[in-house]
Amino acid sequence: MVEIGKDIAKAKELLEHGELVAIPTETVYGLAGNALDPNSVLKIFKVKNRPHFDPLIVHVSSLDQARKLVEKIPEKAEKLAQLFWPAPLTLLLKRKSIIPDLITSGMDTVGIRCPDHPLTQSLLQTLEFPLAAPSANPFGYVSPTSAAHVNDQLGLQLKYILDGGECRVGIESTIIGFENDQPTIYRLGGFSIALIEKTIGPVSVELNTSSNPKAPGQLKSHYAPKKKVVVGKLNELVNKYSNAKIGVLAFSKKIESVNPDQQLVLSQTGSLDEAAQHLFATLRELDKRDIDIILAEAVPDIELGKAINDRLNRAAAS
Repeated sequence: MVEIGKDIAKAKELLEHGELVAIPTETVYGLAGNALDPNSVLKIFKVKNRPHFDPLIVHVSSLDQARKLVEKIPEKAEKLAQLFWPAPLTLLLKRKSIIPDLITSGMDTVGIRCPDHPLTQSLLQTLEFPLAAPSANPFGYVSPTSAAHVNDQLGLQLKYILDGGECRVGIESTIIGFENDQPTIYRLGGFSIALIEKTIGPVSVELNTSSNPKAPGQLKSHYAPKKKVVVGKLNELVNKYSNAKIGVLAFSKKIESVNPDQQLVLSQTGSLDEAAQHLFATLRELDKRDIDIILAEAVPDIELGKAINDRLNRAAAS
């Protein structure tokens, strides 16, 4: 049985010896290893059963540490990092050769972010290397937002889970790149696009859905439970699947025509922040129920809602 605790010194020792440790962040739990050690990085891919064409994000303690890993930081990227890091915001930057090819899937850019969680910040500040840390779950499945989620799926393959409680944001970071100094969003996430544009001006959005991603989280099928997911208007979906054993994932209200015990609500107050925080946990819970299919309601497609709907649509794509 994997050990779960808050011992930063233990996590540090394991990481320094090439082992993997699950770490908490404000977004989801990460499966962390020494980002500068190809053997540790390879372990991450093996434990997750992650394809090597899907790149990883590197987690740093500060902007100063990030500077040591990349060729340059464009002015707009520098401004975002100085104003907002630590935050659920990943910068896609031109890497130095110190970053192993395996992390970037051979590309010349690397995603770097400074996570906003006190335990992981303390851990990063004690280490002499950054951490590669994709979500701590089998590839393609629902991301973990608690230590228990990690233990359920990867506990037998890990020696330690650093327990930082439930993740505050609940969905992965927003990823922004700066090709030819043009800011482009490659993954919708827990950081506001409106706040980015208020800070550095207009950005374009390029949400890849192919098997050749420029950044993590761009594959068409991702974040998926084992049960089939269908996204749409709940009343219509319930009628369409009237002969199936259904579970319902609603935004703010349960629907009268379905057994209340087979429904979960993301936010009774209609809060998108709360809905994002609960999204992956509710998908996991429905996946455990005695049902055949999960009928999910899209949330209002504004701000954080766009990121939630992106996750739902990728879950349904499987």
